[in-house]
Amino acid sequence: MTDGNFVTITSGDLTARINPIGAELWSLTDRLGREYMTDADPAFWTGHAPLLFPIVGAVNNNRYRLDGREYVLPKHGFARHSSFAVVEADLGHAMFRLTDTEETRAVYPFAFALEMLLRIEGSSLCMEARITNTGLEPMPFSFGFHPAFAWPLPGGAAKGDHAIAFDCPEPQPIRRLDRATGLVLPEPLATPVEGHLLQPDEAHFKDDALIWDRLSSRSLTFGAPGSSQLAIAFPDTPMLGIWQKPGAAYLCIEPWQGMADPLGFAEDFREKPGIVILPPSEVRSFRMDVKVLPAD
Repeated sequence: MTDGNFVTITSGDLTARINPIGAELWSLTDRLGREYMTDADPAFWTGHAPLLFPIVGAVNNNRYRLDGREYVLPKHGFARHSSFAVVEADLGHAMFRLTDTEETRAVYPFAFALEMLLRIEGSSLCMEARITNTGLEPMPFSFGFHPAFAWPLPGGAAKGDHAIAFDCPEPQPIRRLDRATGLVLPEPLATPVEGHLLQPDEAHFKDDALIWDRLSSRSLTFGAPGSSQLAIAFPDTPMLGIWQKPGAAYLCIEPWQGMADPLGFAEDFREKPGIVILPPSEVRSFRMDVKVLPAD
């Protein structure tokens, strides 16, 4: 159902508000009205949950090369600032669609449809992005989710009591970004995860995001014992970013297919890490499910 310029879906236990600009989830509240998303304090970051397409992160100097031509594309691509058509909207689900235009083809020369489906079942929000190659040539792209959840979550626990528990041990090194360019540094670094557990701290983010490019897990929980928790599943994405601006009241948990260019990258776009090559008329889907486990 529509709510001004927003679309609202609900089960009674959980309510989501989605902005058709970017098909972006702005709010997720339980039946008591407690908010599980960012406060979007402009002192830190006004984003809520942008969709990252057709790139994740930055390309070198905001430019990429494809078949000998150069294109300009800003960080995270154009979907997050684009107006999606509201294709369906009823009490419990909504679907949004973005298709190529003359403006998108000037910076990304492919025909596509990006559909975002959101559905609430009980205390779970199910999100699925469907990307279709509507053109005649194989289409290279990346995709990512970028939701900013409240940190601390409702329920009274302190920030420092919150943890991320991965479904698998994550001993492999992580990647970090070059602060000057936003590109991925060549040297992997030791992981801050101990076994399954990451205790996030604002100091982790002084050099931007923590990036897992060889993630074993496809689900995790975020929260504090005895307080609210979120159970998050992302079965289709092999990479993960976790990020905030130190001092902010949010934590971004970002399943990705793709990431920023490596530092100094100058190869063809198809060689960019995490790029998917989608044949004509084929569809690739990416799912992210968030189950809210409210504090008693």
